[in-house]
Amino acid sequence: MGRRKQWVVQLSDNERQQLTDMTRKGVHSARVVARARLLLLSDRGLLDRDVAERQGVSSATVASIRKKYTEGGLQAALHEKARPKQPPKLNAQRTAILIAEVCSSPDGREKWTMQLLADRLVTLGVVDSISDETVRRTLKKTHSNRGRFKVGVSPR
Repeated sequence: MGRRKQWVVQLSDNERQQLTDMTRKGVHSARVVARARLLLLSDRGLLDRDVAERQGVSSATVASIRKKYTEGGLQAALHEKARPKQPPKLNAQRTAILIAEVCSSPDGREKWTMQLLADRLVTLGVVDSISDETVRRTLKKTHSNRGRFKVGVSPR
């Protein structure tokens, strides 16, 4: 005795065949194949907890996939929507400022650390906040070093 399902999966013959082919042929990602299996089991009328037990996922995952199928169709249930990305903290102008700082000498130190560079960018007002990891990745992309050796000169 359970509650009537809110999002009922009723696959057409064509969709059922397509999902069956997906699960048998290894040309799709594991995530897509798992979702295809969830839809096929849901189409048989099994309860969410039974489907979840068989596939090793939570009941909430099964309900989520069924909801995506009923609201958006087969492709919406199988594939995730693209997520918006955060804009980069350092654009070309700010990167140039970072590189100029790397080329200068740090006060009382032999060379810059990533945290010193991050703190320096905040002090200069280039950014409100920035992590040392963002500084490191930016310098790695520009093939910059932190001042120990001149670029292009062997340390010998």
